[in-house]
Amino acid sequence: MTPEQLLAVMEATWGPASTERLGPWTLRNGLGGGKRVSATTAEGDWQDTDIPQAEAAMAALDQPSLFLIREGDGLLDQALMARGYRIVDPVVAYAAPVAALAQPPQHMTTFPHWPPMAIAADLWAEGGIGPARLAVMDRVLGPKTTILARAQDRAAGTAFVAIHDSIAMLHALAVTPSQRRQGSAHNILRAAALWAQDNEADTLSLVVTVANDPARRLYASFGMEVVGQYHYRQK
Repeated sequence: MTPEQLLAVMEATWGPASTERLGPWTLRNGLGGGKRVSATTAEGDWQDTDIPQAEAAMAALDQPSLFLIREGDGLLDQALMARGYRIVDPVVAYAAPVAALAQPPQHMTTFPHWPPMAIAADLWAEGGIGPARLAVMDRVLGPKTTILARAQDRAAGTAFVAIHDSIAMLHALAVTPSQRRQGSAHNILRAAALWAQDNEADTLSLVVTVANDPARRLYASFGMEVVGQYHYRQK
């Protein structure tokens, strides 16, 4: 997966409320939906003197000065560091062929559905994923689903999955603390791959912060490979 494909899949499956091109910048209005839908990216030739233009535009949207730094954005990374921007949330992207992951989860442990049931929204809220991020899911136009997981006869976790250009991306995986280590995350990944396969996707992908070692070990155990990385710079 190329950096361009990664950004395209992210944008289509977890996108901002609106985007605007301003000089060399793409500005995103996330309406409170988090960094990924609010960060500015450089899309053309830029100069150091162009950075205040982006900062003013983000301030006009009532958003912090936040830039997404991808592979190939090294000069912008250095320029922002010189202006006092710090690195926030380094992220790694993982992917694997759907065929390698699409094994049935344990019986009656996962339930793909759309729109999200109230219990899924409650599980997300418990994990800090509130209405603004649910609105991000609602905005997705392509095939999409919620995966609800159960363990010990209780709702245990949930995730959102959407497809763009035959690549499925899993977002907002949340397992309630009292139900962790019961296999729910494993079952959600299997169910997501099966749903993706049924909807003609050939790849399952996701992004996770570098600091989330347990999740990274889980994805590696499934044979998922690192296909990209990025980080944010915030003033």
